[in-house]
Amino acid sequence: MGCFAKIAAQAGILAFLQFGKTITESKKEPIKLLKLLDIFASLNKLRLDFNRLFGGAACIEIQNLTRDLIKRVIDGAAEIFWEIFVQVELQRQSPPPQDGSIPKVVSSITDYCNKLLGDDYRPILTQVLVIHQSWKHKKFQEMILVNEVSKIIKAVDLNLDTWMKAYGDTTLSCLFAMNCHWHLYKDLKGTKLGELMGDSWLKEHEQYKEYYSAIFFRESWAKLPVHLSREGLIMFSGGRASARDLVKKRLKTFNEAFDEMYRKQSGWVIPERDLREKTCQLIVQTVLPVYRSYMQTYGPLVEQDASSSKYAKYTVQGLEQMLLSLFLPRRERYGSFKGRPTGSKIDNGVDLRRTASAVA
Repeated sequence: MGCFAKIAAQAGILAFLQFGKTITESKKEPIKLLKLLDIFASLNKLRLDFNRLFGGAACIEIQNLTRDLIKRVIDGAAEIFWEIFVQVELQRQSPPPQDGSIPKVVSSITDYCNKLLGDDYRPILTQVLVIHQSWKHKKFQEMILVNEVSKIIKAVDLNLDTWMKAYGDTTLSCLFAMNCHWHLYKDLKGTKLGELMGDSWLKEHEQYKEYYSAIFFRESWAKLPVHLSREGLIMFSGGRASARDLVKKRLKTFNEAFDEMYRKQSGWVIPERDLREKTCQLIVQTVLPVYRSYMQTYGPLVEQDASSSKYAKYTVQGLEQMLLSLFLPRRERYGSFKGRPTGSKIDNGVDLRRTASAVA
């Protein structure tokens, strides 16, 4: 056994155990918990073989290093697990994303908790917590894992409420709420974490998404069509010249409001594709029919004017293309609209301005 112990040491078993110890001493971040659980699972599977091979007195150094490693892994895993809630609370002090997207801590924590509740890690983490509690002479409670995960997710909910209030712009605050509530509903539905939080909790987030979506539209894009009022234009009652001036004035007001809204929101992001496409389609359905009808009826009044491009600024097709390009994550944008002068060409050469020809 003495020879075997020397051969094992020279073969690298001591260095291997020391490597495991080095991992436990590295920075304690949440993602490290999964690695520690992997190490514990591997050591646990090898326990019988280790006891059989290195159980003799000659292998005392290997035994001590192994026991020390197991203790460090269990202590480290338990410490990180209990620290997650505190870390989520500390994130509350951080500012929310400027573009209204989902904070990384929200998506990473929900994904992380799902893994902890999954079949791969839940039994391992439970075993680690049982051992850690026994070392402290505390009785392990069966619901301790799910209760802690539930507490973490409720802390995420509180963070969202705090971050919403941090925005100075109501519409951006609502966009942020839409993003986060839809993420929590869609991404957690049908998952272990979703089952833990319950159907009523999921439904609540879906309803919140609808609620903030309605406010978002009401406070932004729903205000545009009112600028294209037909009041005073029926049958050109005040004469063609006065009707033309009125159409110019209203188109100018519409263009200014549209340009400002588009400029502001072109830097905002909706990461979830289905929510982004639905939102853009609703904007198109809110703005485009009114604009198309108005231009078809009154466009000819300004088309022949020398300054027509100032008022009949966009084609219907160009307007639709701009609206459908909103809220893309930066990596998906084929051409950045941010900071581009109003009515200019996008990178693929399509002119978004309206010409003097008939409206598309």
